[in-house]
Amino acid sequence: MCLRRLGFIAVVLCLLSSFASADVLKVVLDDTIQAATAERIERALDQAAARKDEAVLIELTTPGGVMDAMREIMEKILASPVPVIIYVTPSGSRAASAGFFILESADIAAMAPGTNTGAAHPVGAFGGDIQGTMKEKVENDAAALMRSVVSKRGRNVDVAESAVRQSKSFTDAEALSQKLIDYVAPSEQELFREIASKPVKRFNGESITLNLVGKPERLMEETLKERILSFLMEPDIAFILLAIGALALYTEFNHPGAVIPGTVGVVFILLAVFALHLLPIRFAAVVLILASFVLFALEAKFVTHGVLAIGGITTLVIGALLLVDAPIPEMRVKLATALAVSIPVGLITVFLMTVALRARRSKVTTGAEGLVGEVAIAQTALAPVGKVFVHGELWDAVASANVPAGDKVVVEKVEGLQLRVQPAHDSERVTLA
Repeated sequence: MCLRRLGFIAVVLCLLSSFASADVLKVVLDDTIQAATAERIERALDQAAARKDEAVLIELTTPGGVMDAMREIMEKILASPVPVIIYVTPSGSRAASAGFFILESADIAAMAPGTNTGAAHPVGAFGGDIQGTMKEKVENDAAALMRSVVSKRGRNVDVAESAVRQSKSFTDAEALSQKLIDYVAPSEQELFREIASKPVKRFNGESITLNLVGKPERLMEETLKERILSFLMEPDIAFILLAIGALALYTEFNHPGAVIPGTVGVVFILLAVFALHLLPIRFAAVVLILASFVLFALEAKFVTHGVLAIGGITTLVIGALLLVDAPIPEMRVKLATALAVSIPVGLITVFLMTVALRARRSKVTTGAEGLVGEVAIAQTALAPVGKVFVHGELWDAVASANVPAGDKVVVEKVEGLQLRVQPAHDSERVTLA
């Protein structure tokens, strides 16, 4: 009994100590900044607050991303009750564009040696400069956001603003010397040792001391939902799903009742629509993609010897390239993907449409309907009822006039198991008339 009690007490003490010790929640972000990223950061900060963690460590590597998602992430970091450390790592990585804004919003901004940050000037679609009044509005808005955050964090406002207005970039050493970041550290534990040496100023003005050396780290894994979202929101994947879904639905329309192509088409298009809803898309590009299928259908109908098919493939490629209206190449459909999908889809669609149109135009040659218009031989005299031989079979027949045995007749109609015929020369006269 004594041993049992001691064991029970030991288990309780272990549980209590585990609840009492605060962990460091670690999140690894190595992707573009988009809606799924904001959702993941929100989950991490909520989880850290619920568990009363000591700090949240975000290891960041990004070329940039969507401004709306960036603002959402910054809002969550600034409002977090748990201190947030953003560490640009490993060596050779970067926190560019939207990543620079997120880095500056952290309670503690740090970089590994051999990393860089900055280049935060707002750009339009396909990396182009925004022109006119809109350029001033967007640039001033982004610069004001940077000033408001950096000033509260006690960092260099003028230099940080130059990354927005002049698209300046900084190495880890330059960022540290110009007070854009707080530390340069080769490893997490080295960073934690440096953090423990001086207090941290939070966004609300409060100063705290973080002693994270030796604290247990808990890596936040992606949920199944987040993995699916990350996969679907790859622009290449979204375009492939859209193209395959459209091709599958097209196949179902040409072969009603096949079921499988229709089911695949609906599922793939719904997945593509869901992904594109979370991405900045151009609706004009969607119109171009739909127009390409119209051109494929016209090629099969009018047989322009590939002119319309080439036009459809070109339109499909342009539609794919314009589909995602993103400021960085990593968030747009790649040319290789657009070509690899558009050419096969165009050729397959033209082939399927050609086969379908030929089938509809061709006369039925099997079954009872296939007998209409065929020439038969009167096996017995038709006066007017008798027997005729057609398609290797003997049929009862009724003629419009008496026909001697051995003469040719033309089948006009099939009525059950009896054929209605007329003499071949009458048929010729009717046709010529």
